[in-house]
Amino acid sequence: MKKTIIALVCSLLSVYSYAGITFDNKGDIKAMISAVSETEVPAAEQINKVSPKEWTVMVFVNAKNNLEQYGLKDVNEMEMIGSSDKVNIVAELGRINGYSTEDGDWKGSRRYLIQKDADTKKINSPIVMEIPQSDMGDWNYLVNFVKWAKENYPAKRYVLIVWNHGSGWNKNFEMLEIGGKGISYDDETGHHITTAQLKQVLDKTGNMNIFAMDACLMQMIEVAYEIRNNANYIVASEETEPADGYTYDTWLGPLVNNPAMSDAELAKTMVNSYTDHYQSINQGATQSAIKASAMDKFASLTNDFADALMANNDVANAKNARTKAQSFYYSSNKDIYHFVKLVVDATQFADVKAKGQALLDFMSKELITHNRAFGNKYANAFGLAGYLPSYYTTSYDELLWAKDSKWDEMMKWINGKEIVNEKQIVPICKYLGRIIVEGLIYECFKCGAEKMCDLIGEVDFPNPPNPAGGCDPVLGCNPPIRQLRF
Repeated sequence: MKKTIIALVCSLLSVYSYAGITFDNKGDIKAMISAVSETEVPAAEQINKVSPKEWTVMVFVNAKNNLEQYGLKDVNEMEMIGSSDKVNIVAELGRINGYSTEDGDWKGSRRYLIQKDADTKKINSPIVMEIPQSDMGDWNYLVNFVKWAKENYPAKRYVLIVWNHGSGWNKNFEMLEIGGKGISYDDETGHHITTAQLKQVLDKTGNMNIFAMDACLMQMIEVAYEIRNNANYIVASEETEPADGYTYDTWLGPLVNNPAMSDAELAKTMVNSYTDHYQSINQGATQSAIKASAMDKFASLTNDFADALMANNDVANAKNARTKAQSFYYSSNKDIYHFVKLVVDATQFADVKAKGQALLDFMSKELITHNRAFGNKYANAFGLAGYLPSYYTTSYDELLWAKDSKWDEMMKWINGKEIVNEKQIVPICKYLGRIIVEGLIYECFKCGAEKMCDLIGEVDFPNPPNPAGGCDPVLGCNPPIRQLRF
């Protein structure tokens, strides 16, 4: 088992009851919010139903997990800019017990119309709706939020951002350790939104000019293909994101100042905002924007490339390229452009070279509209990752990408008989508690024989004492530690 256990592990393995409601992803979303305390929509917004603004930015901040303090911070960043006469900024923020006590330590979910405010420690925007019990890991609940936002804050163009932990499409050995695949993990209910459910969300809520995921590992071909018909541009990261995620003020400001900017310009601004911030603090990061409508032609060119590889039996070259290709937090996540380029550079077959070069040209000129990667570790991160494992897991067959493209056939051909049934693996994890190392607070878990810790925050004093001899009574000596938003 690889060392990929993270702090949301155990919370995904249980289903909870909260205030008499059992969260099983089967309940009526209307019943779930029956206890809502709703304020009147301001009169100015009633007028907007007749005269839509240029943009409505909708941010679904699922902080019902160990990212809670960062959710509060990000909503305060939105308030540094605030809504304008041309731009609506609307957010839902969810919180649970056990994490941050800041800003009144309230729990549940609140929906805000974001207003400009200089206080970076307290959210002062009007609470338009308060929902004591919410399942932000239920895709139906996300549909409810988006429909509500569009009805009350209509616009000519829309941005939807899903904020939370993310895991790409994955459901392999590594992902079984955390119990699922997808985005928007709700620790209170144990639910999350899968890749297929993201498509259902967008099918029911209409096209987004920009669909962004402020979460780890979501810029993958498997995710992008699933939602290709429901967004103009997709903005996300190939790699894990630092816990702080997006810096909202640095891209909302340019949008409010220039609401006439195109979809492509805003997507580029979002990518630059994110990467500029982490570059300024010398922290590695990846972020890219892709044109969703280009995914169909990308699939066709990928099929041509896969056919050429298999027809010429260039399997040794393909395996070597897979090994050397830029990888990310999961070793099976590879940068697709880099993989194809390695194949093209090394192949002896003219057809493989021609089909591969056509795919590379399309990716760089049409599909990936803007890409930024900072840090030597990401020198070959070109903007779009995909699943290229050393074994093939059968759940991949469920994806639209696998059904419509020959990527899965190519992987099976590369791996031969190395196909596993991941349902045979059962994760068992135990929460160990919190430790402090060099001023940082970590939550720790034991899954099988592995003991791992995840960063959740900082303490007020700079250099707390380490456990005697560098050993912790729970974790032992030198436990592995990662600093991830994952």
